[in-house]
Amino acid sequence: MGTKNILHELRKQSGMSQGELAEKVFVTRQAVSRWENGETVPNTETLKLLSDLFHVSINTLLGSPRQLICQCCGMPLQDEIISHEKDGSLNEDYCKWCYADGTYTYNDMDEMIEVCIPHMVGENFTEEQARDYLKQKLPGLDYWKRYEELSDDGEFEAFKQQLIKEINDLHIEGMPKVEKLNALVGSYVNLAYPLPSGVAVKFLNDGSTYLGNQLESPLGGDRCFGVLANMDFILICTYEAEGKNPELVLFKKR
Repeated sequence: MGTKNILHELRKQSGMSQGELAEKVFVTRQAVSRWENGETVPNTETLKLLSDLFHVSINTLLGSPRQLICQCCGMPLQDEIISHEKDGSLNEDYCKWCYADGTYTYNDMDEMIEVCIPHMVGENFTEEQARDYLKQKLPGLDYWKRYEELSDDGEFEAFKQQLIKEINDLHIEGMPKVEKLNALVGSYVNLAYPLPSGVAVKFLNDGSTYLGNQLESPLGGDRCFGVLANMDFILICTYEAEGKNPELVLFKKR
């Protein structure tokens, strides 16, 4: 699908007239009409505005002329998992797991490999094949090639270690010690917890990225512990397979 069709479809889906779209991106209605007729294409600055407005990548607006992959983990990028900058604009170089609101979440390639392997095993890869593939693939990605330039000198890792200490210091009964925290996108872990009033409440933002982990209960059984945290809070819960029957154990502001 070409740019003219994509812009037309996005505008219609958003319920905007050509004039309303023109106002939002600071052009004339005639300019929008020319885009949708295929006479012209928005310039670079306008494409950025359209990307932010419709929450799709510039690559999508241009008809996906190239295959985007995360320059940290190598995952193919679709609009729904592309990362965001602190101002909410899309960063088409990374996925939400590797770059969260302007912050790189991984500083150890070996750790990155171990996080990726479970998602690859069974999809035409054995564990050994997945590890070998990632060891060859990751060093060629921009983040790891430019790691010394892009890294934050260990500040984010220090923050993760502080969070781990705070969580373990809570001494939640029956919960194993937290050893590591991974980046988790809110939409994948935003469970609705029943409160005593009978109302089910979600505490997360689907579009945000958090730090967390799943911990198997040392006593066995079907329920797992879930840990989620960010700069502002720590959340502990339990749930059954696939997040069923969640129960809130603790929600603590930091």
